[in-house]
Amino acid sequence: MKSQPFEMVDYCKINLENTINSGQVFLWKKDQENWYGINGQNVLKINEIGEIKSNTRKKIDFFREKDNLEEILKSISKDKMVKNAIKNYSGLRILRQDPFQCFISFIVSSNSNIQKIKRCLENICENFGEKVIFDNKEFFLFPTPKILATASIQEIKKCGTGYRSNFIITASEMVYSNKINFELLKKCEYYKAKEIISQVPGVGNKVADCILLFSLDKLEAFPLDRWMIRILEQYYPSIFELSTKTLTHKQYAMLHEKIANYFGPYAGYAQQFLFKMERENYEKKWL
Repeated sequence: MKSQPFEMVDYCKINLENTINSGQVFLWKKDQENWYGINGQNVLKINEIGEIKSNTRKKIDFFREKDNLEEILKSISKDKMVKNAIKNYSGLRILRQDPFQCFISFIVSSNSNIQKIKRCLENICENFGEKVIFDNKEFFLFPTPKILATASIQEIKKCGTGYRSNFIITASEMVYSNKINFELLKKCEYYKAKEIISQVPGVGNKVADCILLFSLDKLEAFPLDRWMIRILEQYYPSIFELSTKTLTHKQYAMLHEKIANYFGPYAGYAQQFLFKMERENYEKKWL
């Protein structure tokens, strides 16, 4: 019997550890073999095989179950770096998050680290979110756009968000007033959606790409932060030539085009595997 290509082995089995601890989400905690997390107005409980229970009856495709993983893995397996990352972190998935929570989360993430982002978002939920009891545990849902849009700057700053506080309020106002419409953005092609969302104060290229990839179905998005720049410099110097450590808007766009041409329409999956691999190599903390 012919063996399967390595990238297919066990990949369809969701690996929660690899997925949750990959920089996509922040409001999650592990309790024995289960993970509990906030996804907008839902509390999710996910067991080790990826079964989801929620405080509501709403069906949530959190793990993008309809993605053709075989096609995606074949598409992004361009070199040994990606192939090794897929082998080592099999079961890692791109998540489909609540767009507003993802939107605010990555505005908060600017120039920060995972532990601080988590604390800030927990403070926002505890100060502005609805308290619910689920599975005999207390949780705070993510606040609605209206609640954050009408909060004072002093109230937001108490959550530890610093200079990002104004951005949080403005972004929430734009969602509440429908200037930013997530359902419309899902229907837009990548470049148009990025152009629209980048008009929001506090949303630069990297933040926009995170929001597009993790909540708005833009799998060609490839967030470029210092980790990814390091990866491209170290492992792909002849393919992606980088002349500076920081990228201008034009340089970022040109580099993204090269990346999309190389990795293909599912470049975001390649990014996530490489990002996970590099941070693990440096033994960086997750949730």
